[in-house]
Amino acid sequence: MKAAVHTRYGPPEVVRVIDVPAPVPGEHELLVRVHATTVNRTDCGFRSARPFFTRAFTGLRRPRQTIMGCEFAGEVVQTGASVSAFSVGQRVLGYVEGRDRTTPSPSSAPPASGPARRFSCTEPPGRSARPRYSC
Repeated sequence: MKAAVHTRYGPPEVVRVIDVPAPVPGEHELLVRVHATTVNRTDCGFRSARPFFTRAFTGLRRPRQTIMGCEFAGEVVQTGASVSAFSVGQRVLGYVEGRDRTTPSPSSAPPASGPARRFSCTEPPGRSARPRYSC
């Protein structure tokens, strides 16, 4: 699977797209195939480590969390043993960050994994994960 990663702080050029092992969801987690995502201020701030004090949360010398992305829309492809609120094939929206970002997520494209009850909700009927643009 592909993931957008950064192993050092800096400008957008420090981000690389590489192959990473596919995740396996834990007991309370979902595995989501990401169909749509965003790049937001959080992603840019984590990549650049600016302002400097953010390094207290992200890693002093280099990023602790190298896989980028935090918002997504997609489809559940696998659930953990204790997950009952979601099912395979269900369309979901979500946000994942910090320690919950255990595997590639949003801006790194498919798939994402993390604690189901913390970051996911079902997509409203009639909505689509197809790209939309706004200014």
